[in-house]
Amino acid sequence: MAQPEYLRIAAELRQRIANGQLAPGDQLPTLPALCASYGVSETTIRNALRLLATEGLIETRARAGTRVRPRPPIHRMAADRYRSTPGAKSTPYTRDQGIGWSEYRLDKRFEKVKADTELAGLFECEAGERLLARHFVFYDNEQPTQTSTSYVRWSDVAGTPVADPINEPWPGGTRAQLGSLGIRVTAITESFTVGMPTEVEAATLRIGGGVPVLRYTRRHIADTGRIVEVAHPIVRRGDTTIVDFRIELDD
Repeated sequence: MAQPEYLRIAAELRQRIANGQLAPGDQLPTLPALCASYGVSETTIRNALRLLATEGLIETRARAGTRVRPRPPIHRMAADRYRSTPGAKSTPYTRDQGIGWSEYRLDKRFEKVKADTELAGLFECEAGERLLARHFVFYDNEQPTQTSTSYVRWSDVAGTPVADPINEPWPGGTRAQLGSLGIRVTAITESFTVGMPTEVEAATLRIGGGVPVLRYTRRHIADTGRIVEVAHPIVRRGDTTIVDFRIELDD
């Protein structure tokens, strides 16, 4: 079966973007010019451009035409990002992004919730336990690059600065917050999946609906073995995120 024309045209334009013939910020030819170049209808060209926009490769703005979108830099999530850095005003996120404190912004919304079956399983607690849900959007120089919902036990944080969103962002991140409450975190687990973004995720991260996202669940575990925080999920765009692991072997 012959490939639809709009897919062939999208593939050719995609290749031109990938090899730099169409660089970030370059304006694509007008619709009439593309129609003439490929000998197809305007509908076919629109379908091809719509596909590339969904993939996050191009964007169209009123009175500005259609341009190649700047490609975000690759960010590596290092295995040691949760280690403490005494005296440094940073968090695991700022270390991942390689940015300073002044380049970091955090949107936040807090609410009290009860653990449903899924959260109870992650916390290894009874369903219905009271939790503080902290909804975050992380910005690198005004560009949203990560979202998360972080849950902590209400019994741990009630009446403390950790429960007040005015104190966010907190230097040192969640581990430092819990440390301020006398909770010593000695282990962190993370579980990763990849999928296509929801409409809300795509809109929040300002990515096309065809850009995959990395979703992961993180758990902070205290020295007593008690799970004291669950972030579920943390979401980043998947095409520009690399997760690094270091595995020590005895032999």
